[in-house]
Amino acid sequence: MTGITEGILEAWELLFSLDGEIYSIIGLSLFVSLTSTLLSAFLALPIGVYIANDKFKGKRIIVRIINTFMGLPPVVAGLIVYLVLTRTGPLGEYRLLFSIHAMVIAQVLIVTPIITGLTISAVHLKVDSVKDTCHGLGIGKLKTILLLLNECKYPIISGIMAGYGRAISEVGAIMLVGGNIQYKTRVMTTAIVLETGKGNYGKALALGITLLMISFGINWVVSSIQEGKAYESRNQES
Repeated sequence: MTGITEGILEAWELLFSLDGEIYSIIGLSLFVSLTSTLLSAFLALPIGVYIANDKFKGKRIIVRIINTFMGLPPVVAGLIVYLVLTRTGPLGEYRLLFSIHAMVIAQVLIVTPIITGLTISAVHLKVDSVKDTCHGLGIGKLKTILLLLNECKYPIISGIMAGYGRAISEVGAIMLVGGNIQYKTRVMTTAIVLETGKGNYGKALALGITLLMISFGINWVVSSIQEGKAYESRNQES
């Protein structure tokens, strides 16, 4: 118990002393996860809206594949990216392995199916009613899609936030393709694993506390969005 108390005290000391290494790790974690989430959203939203909005052959199979990839094991995603970026791989000439770029690519591979699947589910619930209304009013296809996105904005934002939470908590794929290099590719999750193994519990706890605070913030934002949606629905009904 004494060791835990000492570790917590050391963790708070490191955080409040503005330790350079700690804050460089936190900053890199936020940068990588935010960049990968934005790229994933840029890819996932059009795909999710298209799949939910249109009817085409093989749609059910594609949705099942996306749902399967929503649970893609991070280590498998990391292995795929590693094989693609290694020197003998198809993109080996670009020397992206063990870099921030490789970490972002791995997270995009993990997060994109999550945002896509949640977007499909959100849009699917509203698509028929919005399309019928817009068709009756003679509204064009582009404006119909924009209105559909507006109707689904709360669950879509929640899906993006869920993707961000998944990205910032990732460790397996990041460890494989980033290499956990100090001051270069070391992020909070990989640093926690490393420092715990070295017995530096204070530094590991400092990063763990920060990660918990970020996770709490993400959950708080998602809950606020959902509560706002429920409040808006009650106002519309009344």
